[in-house]
Amino acid sequence: MNRTVEAQIVDAEDRLRAAMLSSDVSALDELLAPDLIFTNHLGQLLGKEDDLAAHRSGMLKVKELTPSEQHVRPNGDVAIVSVRMQLSGMYDGSPAGGDFRFTRVWAISPYETWHVVAAHSSIVA
Repeated sequence: MNRTVEAQIVDAEDRLRAAMLSSDVSALDELLAPDLIFTNHLGQLLGKEDDLAAHRSGMLKVKELTPSEQHVRPNGDVAIVSVRMQLSGMYDGSPAGGDFRFTRVWAISPYETWHVVAAHSSIVA
């Protein structure tokens, strides 16, 4: 790996955001670990297949994901990201969105690719 871990993670975050905006299930499949644990802003526990299915079916349509306050903390074979995100879109036919903060744990695979292994979101009050 020639680039710094921080640069690799910033790039991975950009690819994740683009995949979410376009509901690119193939790209999301590459970026999310098979055993992903995601706790959403309602406290619900979701996995990779839940996320992919929501994009695949059109249940989730993300129109805007504008990041700010991004912090990347590499730590060995993992990196922690905290990012504030202005989000808007539709969920199950209803408008959804707001000011969110996401925490993601990225881990390097044996093939030297980064995957999200855990994530948490909360609404910024």
